Amino acid sequence: MTTAGGRRGRTTTPLLERESELLAIERALDGLCGTSPDGAHTARQGGVLGFAGPPGLGKTTLLGLLRDAARERGCTVLSARGGEHERQVPFHVMRQLVQPVFAAMPEEERRQIIGDWYDIVAPATGLSAPHPDASPDPQGVRDGLDWVVTNLSVRSGPVVLILDDVHWADAESLAWLTAFASRAGELGMLIAVACRPDELPKEAVRLHALVARNRTLAHELSPLTSAAVGRIVRDALGDDADEVFCRECWAITGGNPYEVVELTEKGRARGLAPREESIPHLRDLASAVKGSGLIERLEQLGPSAVRLAWAAAVIGGGGPTGIVGTVAALGDNLLTDAVELLDKARILTSLPSLKGDRVVEFYHPLIATAVYRSIPHGVRVGMHGVAAQALVDEGHGATAAARHMLEMHPEGDPWVVQQLRRAARDSFSAGAPEAARRYLTRALREPPDIEDRAQVLFELGSANLPHEPAQTVNQLRAALEEPKIGPELRENVTYRLAQALAHTGRMQEATGLLDEEARRTTSARTRRRMQAEQFKWNAVDAADPDARGRSRLLAQYARRLTGRDLAERHILGLRAWDVVMRGEPVALALDHAERALRGGMSWTDQDFGFEVPAAAALTLMYCDQPGRAEELFHDGIAEFEAKGWRGAHLSFAYTLLGYIRFRRGRLAEAEDFVRGGLRIADRVDHSIPARLYAVGTLIVTLLARGRADDAQRIADSYHFGEEVPKTVVYPDPQAVRGRLLLARGRIDEAVHELTAAGDRLRQRGTHNPAWSPWQLDLAVALAGSRPDRARHHADEALARARTFGTASAIGQALRVRAAITEPARAIPLLAEAVDHLEQSPAAYELARALVDHGTALRAVGALDQAAQQLYRGLETAVACGAEGLATRARDQLTAAGLRPRRSSATERDGLTIREEQTALLAAEGLDNAVIAARLGTDEQAVSELLSAVFTKLGTDRLGLPRALGL
Repeated sequence: MTTAGGRRGRTTTPLLERESELLAIERALDGLCGTSPDGAHTARQGGVLGFAGPPGLGKTTLLGLLRDAARERGCTVLSARGGEHERQVPFHVMRQLVQPVFAAMPEEERRQIIGDWYDIVAPATGLSAPHPDASPDPQGVRDGLDWVVTNLSVRSGPVVLILDDVHWADAESLAWLTAFASRAGELGMLIAVACRPDELPKEAVRLHALVARNRTLAHELSPLTSAAVGRIVRDALGDDADEVFCRECWAITGGNPYEVVELTEKGRARGLAPREESIPHLRDLASAVKGSGLIERLEQLGPSAVRLAWAAAVIGGGGPTGIVGTVAALGDNLLTDAVELLDKARILTSLPSLKGDRVVEFYHPLIATAVYRSIPHGVRVGMHGVAAQALVDEGHGATAAARHMLEMHPEGDPWVVQQLRRAARDSFSAGAPEAARRYLTRALREPPDIEDRAQVLFELGSANLPHEPAQTVNQLRAALEEPKIGPELRENVTYRLAQALAHTGRMQEATGLLDEEARRTTSARTRRRMQAEQFKWNAVDAADPDARGRSRLLAQYARRLTGRDLAERHILGLRAWDVVMRGEPVALALDHAERALRGGMSWTDQDFGFEVPAAAALTLMYCDQPGRAEELFHDGIAEFEAKGWRGAHLSFAYTLLGYIRFRRGRLAEAEDFVRGGLRIADRVDHSIPARLYAVGTLIVTLLARGRADDAQRIADSYHFGEEVPKTVVYPDPQAVRGRLLLARGRIDEAVHELTAAGDRLRQRGTHNPAWSPWQLDLAVALAGSRPDRARHHADEALARARTFGTASAIGQALRVRAAITEPARAIPLLAEAVDHLEQSPAAYELARALVDHGTALRAVGALDQAAQQLYRGLETAVACGAEGLATRARDQLTAAGLRPRRSSATERDGLTIREEQTALLAAEGLDNAVIAARLGTDEQAVSELLSAVFTKLGTDRLGLPRALGL
């Protein structure tokens, strides 16, 4: 028979007036198991089922019924519940969900199921100890938990995930559940939650809204009617209970099922006659069910029972019986007797745990809350101290003890500081920096010994850096002022403080701090490290008033370096990047980049950061070596993912990988990568710089694809370009905004934006059109109104491109110079542009030059040559995914009376676009090396493509022109 009442569900009281909830459970399980009401098999359907209401209305009972029914149907059930005092313990709920599934498995099987996520997820879920060098970001851990639960659903489905008392779930688990719950439907998983709506933290609002979206799945429980209460009373006390007595029970309890059951249980134990004359006794019993009356009843059980109840309330739900006994200061015999007394009084009981020992648990959270609040303050603080010591002594670890230390009075105890620091390290290594900050803040209040204070401040500042850099600044400045700070720690604090200042836009303070430290130190190694950091932050400071002077200093300094250590290699990498930004000869940039990369640079070195490895990779991209740049970014992504850095770092890497694809002319791939980077940035934090990179790159990619309306929508939705960033961003946001305005035909506004961008970049000495082609866009914008100024800008940009010396930069500048020249004089410029771009990896720019060349040739009547270039331009544009440019090429061919070539992947004897494009180039007599350069690939790929072509066409290289209809 269905029961109601306490959390243990030990009565035989029928569950009344919950028909709609029970029906919802049945239907949810039918959908999950693929069973229709008529018994037919259907596709599995998941979703979210929620029960909400004040305490005592039967939420836990309903979840228990769901759990039992799911197991009877062969479902895998993962269940957990939040704890009022365990909210401070990171991943407390997740460990309850995951550990029972994996605990019985051999290590090898666990690793097989969790896969590459093991080192990231295992510490968070308690399956392994945190590695001291690990530092996954919270998003990385959430992604790993997504994988684990999804994999369990696939392997062990159907899966029911049950979370009771979600209002008390720890922040880390709640953040995961809130994000994951929306996927329950697509995964064929049922997620069931119960909560007290008035106590939901703000982080849970999204979860509550998700449940409430579907009224059939959201159930706000109501108190029982007087009729239902009367039935419970008669079932417990006899059918002869009179109506007045039953209505009084309803009035006293307010129809709360828990209180009704407890009241009737007390009445039965006392032999209370259910008559009107017993109502005064009934009220006495009711007062003992909750609040002060419950505490009085507890005190009547004796001091041992009181101490045990207090200890259990301090330890929290599911506390090991031995540790609870230690905190209560009870021997084994007294402990056993106290448990029996409290069990008979329906206050708490002892249950077997999954680990084989026994745990103590209250019958209902209302009892636990009342008991905890009744403990005298001084006694409660002392018990938390005993609990912390006992947990550490029993091997439960510093993190389990730390939440008790948060409740203790600061007493300057070095042991407490040590345990809190250890708990912070474990939390940080498990991807819970918020918990780490809590523990370190408490350690600082203890306070630590003067010898340790600077170290604690440094650890706290480091934990705060990704999330609260402004607060980090104060903590690290305080660390530097500590009298007992050693030279090595001082170096590390200075480095972190410079990072924090830079991340809060205070670049001048950051570089000034580093300069001061470089001057005061007597260590050459420290000096190099400080100078490397100083040059790095100079490089990203968009408002540096002496950027040119610092560039000259960097050039002088780099000349003396060989790359013997990481600091020197970082300086060489920064010099390579500076060469690119200023448009100095490409050979110089490549020389410095090669020397920087020769000794290796990690993307996840927290002491040096990822900025310089990224800059070195982008240097190669701007120097027309995008293949090598991609390899480096793939290495970086692999490092980020292996460490669980799946937030801003991964967003940045995906975006810049997309930017490389854009530069190579692989526009569809570029869009995919950049949208991926933007999605990561959006879910992490809307204010991170990676978002600005992603939006700008997405806009230029969409413009290249001919989708100016889409680009405008993106710009509007993100308010892109409305403020000039304080740091250097590429592509430059103001220049991108100018290009967008130009594409939209808003010429005057485009001229204004591009001119402003140019003035700002000139002030920094950033001249390279390969890095920011603002001057080329401005020339196009001015061509109609001020042709002389347009030619001046185009000529200047072309000269700078020739100085830099890459084929892609020169080709692009020549194409733009030709665009503002009459067709007859533009033709040789375009021919030269095509020649250069054919030797570059810039396929999209090549397509533009070919179409422009063909258009100019058509304008002077050279139709045969025009057709050849337009056909090639069309093929290249289609291969790049530049739909707008392809349409323009087709229009030009139609205007010339020519039929555009078919470009479908199935229209020419089954050739794909890439195969057809390769075949067309081979038909011109070009060798594989030249074809590879034009397509932005390698000779091996060209050879494989041609082999496929020969097979499909049944010809060889000599027969290609005829087979292709040329």
